[in-house]
Amino acid sequence: MDSDEPTETYFIAEGGGATSSVSGLVTGFVVTEGPLAGSRFLLERVISTLGRHPKSDLFFDDITVSRRHAEIKVSPEATVVRDVGSLNGTYVNLLQIDEETVITPGDTLQIGKFKLVFFQETS
Repeated sequence: MDSDEPTETYFIAEGGGATSSVSGLVTGFVVTEGPLAGSRFLLERVISTLGRHPKSDLFFDDITVSRRHAEIKVSPEATVVRDVGSLNGTYVNLLQIDEETVITPGDTLQIGKFKLVFFQETS
């Protein structure tokens, strides 16, 4: 595949009141590095979980990712990420975070060997 288009799109929905549709924004991540490179995750929950646990909203099946690794909280005011006690840490723009951190479009989130670029688009 020579296309820059994502290979798959995952919709993270149900139960949380899709904040992105209220503000008219589509919010999510494109995986740029790791086994899921090219995949796109759309965040439609207020809080989405990231981790190696199969019930995580964003599931990353790799030993470098903790079962419960991080959470993303989307609100009309801001989108924030926080580490939830992962072993290898959570990084925003190559800096390890220890508390809730606001992310903006173009920021890079790294968990384990996965790098994801955050985006927001008007619907």
